[in-house]
Amino acid sequence: MAAPATTASTSIKTPKGAWRITLLLFLFMLVNFADKIVVGLAGVPIMTDLKLSPEQFGLLGSSFFFLFSISAIAVGFVVNRIETRWVLLALAVIWSIAQFPMVGDVGFTTLLICRVILGAGEGPAASVALHAMYKWFPDERRGLPTALLSQGAAFGVIVAVPALNAIIVSFGWHYAFGALGLVGLLWGAAWIALGREGPLADTETTATKETPVPYTQLLLSRTFIGCVAASFSAYWALSLGLTWFTPFLIKGLGLSQQQAGLVSVLPWIFGAVVVLATGLLSQVLMARGLSTRLARGVLGSVPLVAGGLVMAMLPYGGSPAMQIALIVIGSGLSGAIYVVCPLMIGEFTPVRQRGAVMAIYGAGYTLAGIVAPIVMGKVVQNAATALDGYVQGFVINAVVLVVSGLVGLALLWPESERARLAAYRAAMPKFA
Repeated sequence: MAAPATTASTSIKTPKGAWRITLLLFLFMLVNFADKIVVGLAGVPIMTDLKLSPEQFGLLGSSFFFLFSISAIAVGFVVNRIETRWVLLALAVIWSIAQFPMVGDVGFTTLLICRVILGAGEGPAASVALHAMYKWFPDERRGLPTALLSQGAAFGVIVAVPALNAIIVSFGWHYAFGALGLVGLLWGAAWIALGREGPLADTETTATKETPVPYTQLLLSRTFIGCVAASFSAYWALSLGLTWFTPFLIKGLGLSQQQAGLVSVLPWIFGAVVVLATGLLSQVLMARGLSTRLARGVLGSVPLVAGGLVMAMLPYGGSPAMQIALIVIGSGLSGAIYVVCPLMIGEFTPVRQRGAVMAIYGAGYTLAGIVAPIVMGKVVQNAATALDGYVQGFVINAVVLVVSGLVGLALLWPESERARLAAYRAAMPKFA
């Protein structure tokens, strides 16, 4: 059954300037993920200088997410009323300010507090950026732009890791944080000069004559719940990559800091290929008339199961090269879900409520960022050897990936949500 929103969107053209905004938002996400990766990349020097145990470093990795979800939800409701361009600018300024204290000598407490503040500033980033971009593209043309925006994350790591690692090796880990603060301010200046609010929000709302629905109808829908569950496992893998992958390479496999810096980009390169291919394939399948259940729901869930099964082979990997390959492939496949879930949520959520719903979705699945680094830290600290601990921690992630992928296959039915909510609006046109 075709939903009114989809029918209306087919008559809407992509406005001029949409791809310029997409590039700026891509760079926004690039800076966002460079900020995230720096602690994991400098993990061993930080643990050595501050004399941190694996559990303490796991807590430091998790601290980034303490206010992440709360701020994501709060700002999600704000962007329903305030233009996204000002919110995006404010977030970038917060990121920059939070980095500069680490340029000097700091203790564990100061570093932890700055990471909490940074997490509060970065929590709303992905959902606000998606909401801003969706004001420039109609629904059936959002697949590739969503994939490109997601790749700001991968390229943030691919570009930042060599540069930050060179700073860490040559000047020390403190200056890597300062460099990121300067980059954040530069993005803010570019956004002031070139950033604009998208024109399609009012056009979409008028074209579909949509009526808002109670948030319970959106947040308790099976597709929304399925998206949170499926993305939770992918973010578990991402959080381990941000915090623990470089220490695993150095302390588990015996690589040097320089070698680990080069290897650390591999999951992100492979993940970038997966995400871009998913976005393009989803858009092609939609153009050929496949249902969004297949072109989005199944396309995002199957790689989670496959990635989990690959990562579960880690104890039998044998050589370090094979173990690295299993982690790279297993975690990289999970990235497909980041493309399709925002598309499915945007598919059935009224435009005027989309910012908040996207934010709540992000707040839900990124809770994995609190759990995963702490779990890995405890497992590593209590294992017979560091390598055994890392392997056990990644196997736990493998189980989470398989389970959540199966949940996604069972629950992701976006076209059914569109039909259900259309019937609900028809029966109850007034939103109390």
